[in-house]
Amino acid sequence: MNLEYFIAKRLITAKDYKSSISAPIIKIAISAIAIGIIMMIVSVATGIGLQKKIRDKVSAFNGQIIISNYDNNNSEITIVPISKKQDFYPNFKSVPEVTHIQAIASKAGIIRTENAFEGIVFKGVGADYDWNNIKEYIVQGKLPDFSKGLNEDVIISKFLADRLNLKLGDEFNTFFIKEEQGKLPNSRRFKISGIFNSGFQDFDATYIIGDIRHIQRINKWREDQIGAFEIFIKDFNSIEATGNQIYEQTSSNLDTKTIVKKYSYIFDWLKLFDFNIVIILAIMILVATINMVVALLVLILERTQMIGILKSMGANNWAVRKVFLYNAFYLIIRGLFWGNLIGIALLLMQQQFGIVQLNPENYYVNQAPVYLNWFYILLLNLLTITVCFLVLLIPSYIITKISPVKAIRFD
Repeated sequence: MNLEYFIAKRLITAKDYKSSISAPIIKIAISAIAIGIIMMIVSVATGIGLQKKIRDKVSAFNGQIIISNYDNNNSEITIVPISKKQDFYPNFKSVPEVTHIQAIASKAGIIRTENAFEGIVFKGVGADYDWNNIKEYIVQGKLPDFSKGLNEDVIISKFLADRLNLKLGDEFNTFFIKEEQGKLPNSRRFKISGIFNSGFQDFDATYIIGDIRHIQRINKWREDQIGAFEIFIKDFNSIEATGNQIYEQTSSNLDTKTIVKKYSYIFDWLKLFDFNIVIILAIMILVATINMVVALLVLILERTQMIGILKSMGANNWAVRKVFLYNAFYLIIRGLFWGNLIGIALLLMQQQFGIVQLNPENYYVNQAPVYLNWFYILLLNLLTITVCFLVLLIPSYIITKISPVKAIRFD
């Protein structure tokens, strides 16, 4: 039997343990550990969750890597078309990381109703468009089908629908300005088949999605001419490396741009979350360790006579230190148990009910997203245990300075 563990266990289960002088300090230390792990779990889960949600949302409506003509780089609309007849389309076999590629085109226009008008960008998509990326954002209606003949169905954002006083099934006129000066604009009449709400204000306030063949006809393009290619990849974390690979595999007249570069202001803002998470983790672990150090010192002072007796019976300094380290480890585990229980419960409640709401104009999402990763939770627990345990080795060193004779007489 492990003697040090046996003594520590007897101390913990002793009747006077809860009524001792150190009891309030111990409760504070356990509470500090619990609150610390709650804050760490919540900050990591919501911080990473927000990063992933915004990243996925930007990707859903723009693709992760865009291949376009150089002349289109500074514009959200297609100026010069490119041919769809490329070696990498419809399957980008030379870059294994690519999971899907789709052709799109964009054109600026104005929606005019009886009471209002709004400037928009019409995003044209075809039969190869992967609707699964934006399906979760559809709040009314259904997705249009562009795999057959040309149709007038479009999906519009709830933001634009409300501003234009439009509803599902309504038809509206859209005017597209011609490139030639003095020419009358092209007019198209579209029907709302679905309404989406992404919470991404930059997109909701601007884009409607319809059949790419409308743009091809308005611009007098051939069927094989499009505006750009949107590419999706397996691992977003390797987007820069994959983007460079794709750039090398395309012709010299085509440019490749990742959404990290296109929306650099968003992704630079998201990087700040990593720094904030690290600061929170550091502060919480610091608070927890300080409280544990105080609790351990109080336990040592309270058991000074016991230390003297153990030493007088032949126990070495490390054996006595282990008794108190076992005791401290028990307090840490108790704090972690309650902290994990409460923290995970809060995250599950947020996942199910979306209690914490956010302003989409500032955070691009309607509610605080949660990324519940058990590996991260386990890592946070191990980090807390390791740091606390290593720090507690320092105050436990005071035991080596306690004289058995003085300790036995200590009152």
